[in-house]
Amino acid sequence: MTVYQTAKEITAMYDLIIRNAHIVDGTGAPAFDGDLAITNGRIAALGAVNGTARREIDAEGKLLTPGWVDVHSHMDGQATWDPLCSPAANHGITTLIMGNCGVGFAPCEPSDTAHDRLIAVMEDVEDIPGSALHEGISWDWESFPEYLDAVEAFPRAIDVGAQVPHCAVRTYVMGDRGTHNEKATSEDIEKMASIVKEGVSAGAIGFTTSRTELHTTREEQAMPGTYADENELLGIGKAIGDLGGEAIFGLVSDFTNWQEEMDWMKRLSIDNNCQINFVLFFREESDWPRVQAQLEFCRKAAVEGAQLIPHIGARPVNLLLSWDGTIHPFSFHANYAPLSILSHEERLNELRKTQVRAAILAEELPLMGDDFMDTIIGGYDKLYELGTPPNYEPGPQDSIAAKAREAGISPQQYCYDLMMERNGKNVVYFPCFGYGANDLSRQVELLEDEATVISLADTGAHCGVLCDASVPTQMLSFYVRDRERGHRLGLEQAVKMQTMDTARCVGLNDRGTLQVGMKADLNLIDFEQLQLEAPEIIFDLPAGGRRMFQGATGYLATIVNGEVIMENGRYTGAVPGKLIRGAQAAPAV
Repeated sequence: MTVYQTAKEITAMYDLIIRNAHIVDGTGAPAFDGDLAITNGRIAALGAVNGTARREIDAEGKLLTPGWVDVHSHMDGQATWDPLCSPAANHGITTLIMGNCGVGFAPCEPSDTAHDRLIAVMEDVEDIPGSALHEGISWDWESFPEYLDAVEAFPRAIDVGAQVPHCAVRTYVMGDRGTHNEKATSEDIEKMASIVKEGVSAGAIGFTTSRTELHTTREEQAMPGTYADENELLGIGKAIGDLGGEAIFGLVSDFTNWQEEMDWMKRLSIDNNCQINFVLFFREESDWPRVQAQLEFCRKAAVEGAQLIPHIGARPVNLLLSWDGTIHPFSFHANYAPLSILSHEERLNELRKTQVRAAILAEELPLMGDDFMDTIIGGYDKLYELGTPPNYEPGPQDSIAAKAREAGISPQQYCYDLMMERNGKNVVYFPCFGYGANDLSRQVELLEDEATVISLADTGAHCGVLCDASVPTQMLSFYVRDRERGHRLGLEQAVKMQTMDTARCVGLNDRGTLQVGMKADLNLIDFEQLQLEAPEIIFDLPAGGRRMFQGATGYLATIVNGEVIMENGRYTGAVPGKLIRGAQAAPAV
C-alpha cells in the first residue's frame, strides 16, 4: 500500500481517495476494480474518480469492502473506557451493537448494591472479570437515556449502538422479586414497558431478553427475566409497537417448547409491526431437524406478516482452554489446585517442574458425572489442538486422543505438554455445541440460508474462554479462501453476510454497502495475507483483568466515518466513532 500526501496548498476536492482497489460493495454484486472517494465521512464517488484529495491511498489491487457490522456484542462496560472496543477494531469491525442477551448496566439505581448486582450478573453469565467492571465503569447514569449520554460522551474509534437489557430493567423495577424471577404484576409490566419506551425514544436500537438456562448466576439461579411470562413479554413488546415498531425485540431462547416460544414471538411481531431477532443454535446433531423446523416456521410466519430473524454463528459454540483461562482439562485436579491462584509466570514455573507435572498426571481423572464437564476433563477425542494458524475445522485425526496415540503417550500427557507451548499460552479447542458432524457443514448450511443473519460473536464476553470477535477475519480467510473439508463461500457472498445483512437486521440502512451517500466505513485488505493469529490470554483490562485476545494480519486500513482508525494493524489514535441512536435511514442521493 502506497500513501501519497498532496501539498497543503492544494484545495482538495475530496478528503480521501482510495485508488485501484478490488471493490466488493456488500450488496452481493460481482466485485469490480476502481476508485472510491470520501467527503465529510460519506462515500462521495465510486468507480473512476477524477480530482484530488487531502490524502490518497493506492490500493494496488487490494480488497476494499464495507466495514464489518457486529450485531451481538457485550461491550456495555468496555465501550465506556476503550475507544477501540478491542478486539473489534483489530478485525475490521466498524459498528457493533451491545446490550444483547438481556444483560447490561442501565437502568440502575445509584447505589453500590445495585451496581454490584448488575456486575455480578455480567460476570457470571458473560464471564467478564468483575474486577475490571468495578474498576472501569464510572456509573455516570441511572436511567437508560443517561447511559446513552455517557457512552456518547466517551471518545471512540468505532460506532456503537445499545439495546435496553431486560435483566437491568426487571431488577430496577422489581428489586429482589425481579432477581428471583417472581411473576411480574400488571403494575410491574407497565413500569418496565415505560422504561423500554423511554430507552427506545432516547436512541436504543431495541430491547433484549434471555430465555436459556445456560445463563445462570453464581448461586446457580436463572438470570432475571429468564422465565418471564407472555404477559410481561408482550407488554414490553407493545411499548415498541407504540413507537412505530422500528426498534428490535431480541432474545436468546433454547427452551424445549420451541413451538410455544415461537408462537408468542410471531404474535408479538405481527401485533406490533416489530422485528424479532432470536438466537438459533443447536447442541447435538439430533437437534438438526428442530433447527430446520424453526427455519421453516420463520418462512411461513413471514407470509402472515411476522418478522422473525434467526441469528446464527459462523463457528460452533466453542471454548478455548488454557492455563490462564476460566477452565481447562486440569482445573479440577487436586495437585493443580494450589497453582490456580498464581500469576502466569509463577504458575508456569511450577508447571515446568518434573515433579509437579508427574503429580498432576498421576491423578485419576476427577470426573463429575456431567457430560459437558467430563468432556473438558477427559474427553480427549473431542478436544483438539487449535494450532497456528488456527484450525477451526479439525477432524477426528486431529483430536488430542488421536495425536497422543501417534506419539505413544497418554492423552493427558499430550494435552499437558501442548498447553505448555508458546510459553504456556497455547490453547486447546473444544467445539462443544454444533459440531456433531465433526466438520463445519452445518454452520455453512445455516450461513447460506436466506432467512439467517450471522451473529453470536459475543465480542467482549466470555473473556476466559472465547474470542469470536475474530469471526469476520475467518469468514474471508477460511470460508472463502482456505477451506478444504467442504465447499467455500463466494467472496461477495461472505462480505454481504457481515455488512449489508447485519446492518439491515438492526435497522441501520446508512452503512454496510459501498454506494454513494453511504457512511464511509471501510476495510482495505490484503486478501492473500489475511490470517488469524493464535489466541492467547492477556491481562490488559482494568485492574489487570484477563481476556482472550486474537489478532489478525492482512488489514491494511480500517476506516470509520471517513477517517483511518487502524493502519497495518496499528491504532492511529483517531476517534471518529459515534453512538448510534435508533434506526438509521438510507441517505437521500
